[in-house]
Amino acid sequence: MTQPSEIVAVIPARGGSKSIPRKNIVPLGGRPLLAWSIEVAKQVPAINRILVSTDDEEIAACARTFGAEVSMRPPALATDDALVIDTLRDLIARLNNEGRPPRVIVLLEPTCPLRSAEDVESCLKLIEDDTIDSVATFKAAELNPMRAWRIEQGRPTPFIKDAYPWLPRQQLPQAYQLNGAVYAFRADRLRPEHPSILFGNTAAVVMPAERSVDIDNWIDLTLAEAVLARRAAS
Repeated sequence: MTQPSEIVAVIPARGGSKSIPRKNIVPLGGRPLLAWSIEVAKQVPAINRILVSTDDEEIAACARTFGAEVSMRPPALATDDALVIDTLRDLIARLNNEGRPPRVIVLLEPTCPLRSAEDVESCLKLIEDDTIDSVATFKAAELNPMRAWRIEQGRPTPFIKDAYPWLPRQQLPQAYQLNGAVYAFRADRLRPEHPSILFGNTAAVVMPAERSVDIDNWIDLTLAEAVLARRAAS
């Protein structure tokens, strides 16, 4: 019997990582990195289920310790070249087969641990508009594209043709970049031809830099620790 559709938080956490070995369970602020995303999901009343998708038994055990369900993914979806969107399609198919079709998927990458429950709720508020297919969080761009350059055969030229990189910051057009903290989308609208999680009629939530730290390497991890230390001191 099919149960009512749900809002499902999915936390992808494969075992392999080159930049930081075992990154998804490396300690941050005294807790495994994975735990931060689980705890935020638990703070959002609208989320019905929290699923950690992994290929790794140690990560699975960590997820269960902090109160999440575990979905073991096929090895083919846990390689360096595997795409998160393919993992999500596989997981949605499994949930549909279980008779628990998700209405909304909320993707919470473990590498963005400093997001707040309010950031997640802001995305869910937007996705409740039936005209919206998907939502993502953004931050102000670290480098305005008007100031980017190409270097070809040792010669620099503006990356954007006819751009004037010397404009004062206040005169540059505002630019944003995805911060990877939260994605939300209507599961039944994700099509095979969609190459990304942000698709269809989209909406955006802008987050501040201090909650947008994306941990890719040890420098990022050190920055996240510094942000936590500043929070504790304030």
